[in-house]
Amino acid sequence: MSGAWPPGHPLPFEVDLATHYGVSRMTVNKVMGQLVQSGLIERRKRLGSFVAQPKAQSAVLEIHDIRDEVRSLNLEYGYERLSLQRRKASGDDLAWLTDETAGELLSVTGLHLAGGQPFCLEERLINLKTVPEAADFDFIAIAPGPWLSSLIPWTTAQHRIQAVPADRKEHKLLNLSAKEACLVIERRTWNASGPVTRVTMTYPGNRHVVTADFRPSGA
Repeated sequence: MSGAWPPGHPLPFEVDLATHYGVSRMTVNKVMGQLVQSGLIERRKRLGSFVAQPKAQSAVLEIHDIRDEVRSLNLEYGYERLSLQRRKASGDDLAWLTDETAGELLSVTGLHLAGGQPFCLEERLINLKTVPEAADFDFIAIAPGPWLSSLIPWTTAQHRIQAVPADRKEHKLLNLSAKEACLVIERRTWNASGPVTRVTMTYPGNRHVVTADFRPSGA
């Protein structure tokens, strides 16, 4: 509650907490369960327990795995990596990175499929200063989104949503008809170490809807 452990911070293991506070592990497990129910922490399978994201932040727009989006439609999910490039940060990158953290980026472009048809075009930049492990990963078998979520927690996210006319690239990759618009979601995330990733998700405008659940503050 004090903020000493920010969102995404890993909690000690239950056996260590039991030793620290001089109580049984069963007592610690009960308390941890109550913290989960209160929405203060979250448990991730095979990874441990982490400080949860604030409810006010997740109410704006949650970050979902596209794979889960597709499967919720009862369609088979697929992913194709289209390009992978390591390059220096420049131009528009600096507004996100700031000059103090500017360095090398990994640029990954991929196409998400639903039932064998184009579902979403993903164009992502990963800050190699914050996530150096990405430099050695090919992102062929798994998309960058779930890989990043399993490796490094984010503490702050910013979304921008807009409708834009499709250019020649989107028409070809997303099988769009003439004059069809696209729904573009741009997301930037940070953690305590600095900028993590910037991604642009482009959806066919007539095949995708963005929804968000809200609740009164204090509910």
